[in-house]
Amino acid sequence: MALATRSSTHPGASMSRAHALHQRGAKPFTSASCARQAGRQMRARGMARVVCAAALPREAEVVVVGAGVAGLSAALHLRKGGVRDVLLLEADDGVGGRVRTDVVDGFLLDRGFQIFLTGYPEAQALLDYPALDLKPFYAGALVHTGGTFHRVADPLRHPVDGLLSLTNPVGSVVDKVRVGVFRARSVLGSLEELLARPETSIKEKLKAEGFSDAITRLFFRPFLGGIFFDRELRTSSRLFEFVMRMLAVGSNCLPAGGIGAVAQQMAGRLPPESIKLGVKVDKVEAAAGGRAARVVLSDGSSIEAKRGVVVAVQGPEAKRMLGGGLASAPSKDAPGVGTCNLYFSAPSPPSPEPILYLNGEDSGIVNNCCFPSTVAPSYAPAGKALVSVSTVGTFDELSDAALEGAVRKHLSSWFGEQAVAGWSLLRVYRIPFAQPNQAPPTNFTRPVALGAGLFVCGDHRDSATLDGAIKSGRRAAEAVISA
Repeated sequence: MALATRSSTHPGASMSRAHALHQRGAKPFTSASCARQAGRQMRARGMARVVCAAALPREAEVVVVGAGVAGLSAALHLRKGGVRDVLLLEADDGVGGRVRTDVVDGFLLDRGFQIFLTGYPEAQALLDYPALDLKPFYAGALVHTGGTFHRVADPLRHPVDGLLSLTNPVGSVVDKVRVGVFRARSVLGSLEELLARPETSIKEKLKAEGFSDAITRLFFRPFLGGIFFDRELRTSSRLFEFVMRMLAVGSNCLPAGGIGAVAQQMAGRLPPESIKLGVKVDKVEAAAGGRAARVVLSDGSSIEAKRGVVVAVQGPEAKRMLGGGLASAPSKDAPGVGTCNLYFSAPSPPSPEPILYLNGEDSGIVNNCCFPSTVAPSYAPAGKALVSVSTVGTFDELSDAALEGAVRKHLSSWFGEQAVAGWSLLRVYRIPFAQPNQAPPTNFTRPVALGAGLFVCGDHRDSATLDGAIKSGRRAAEAVISA
């Protein structure tokens, strides 16, 4: 899972563009192709049609490359700041980047399991929560260990469950008291201060706070491992504190229309003609010799940006597009983390409870799963249930069929062989770059202004959360306006 950003419970999500298109049976689009069939495919999905290079303007005040959450945020904040001529270019066939939802046989499939945290301050400032129709998860989880499930509950929201779970094997009573104390401390101070605190890994932070091996292994490893796609808990302790704060001040939810509704809401506030889909940018060039910064498209044509170009794509792609432009303030140059997300149709869920199921054991391929239709019924057609299963890692050595088999075998020990046998596979998403590497050392306020009319934003400049992506886009827009 990710905290919608990104994964999530993030914050967050998701897969490579080529793989996304492969899964839907569509072909990649380029600005030069403009095939009639491509137009039909995109109109059928309610999206803008692929754009011919000849139909693009030759200049704009600002060009934003990438219509993921960071790029959409940048475009919205630019317009809010008085920049009216903003051109948003996206290589894919829709907006959202990793924060997208596919509709398959009446089911809503988020591209990577992602949970929306209502406590995100940037999201609160930018998004219309009532319009997203947010549906909450149970504030807790069921941890599978020793052949059965054990409940972990937020004692402030579920006091009876919290008391009843005090003596279960998922940590000691002292551990559970420490969770409450740590949660209370997490809301102190500003977020800026929190994200700049001295850091270590989550694993070392848990040790320093006195948590036992039992609660670390049984609960924190699958829970935080699912958020950050790292069961070894090597992620920065700053993000652990951030997540605990978000869980303390808000709820974890799913939008009724899928996580993609977040990006669709943002795009809906921009003039339709400002968003160009199916436009592949080859490189970005800094202002030089009296010429403004510009983007060069895959067909060799270019678009000048009088006030600047904002590059809002994943870290590795930003590095490629900008060439040496990131040399003075590089993003973290370390391999990202990935996940597989499998969806199944089921006749019914094992329980109507809208809860997350976690793997508290060392064995098995599944890290976490849930039944999104128990959270938001709109995720599945009437009379059906949707199953979402997530792994840590992409298991490239396994075919989709082998991956499905391993998942079914594992979950049969959780929910029963007969029940799992009745599930039908809907789709497999392999997401090799779900998030950038967030192990220490980290810098969650990397510069967004690169000079010579170039700007950059995304989860590789701030935290790899939905909130971080929105914030990064805002910071880039403010840098353009003040330049």
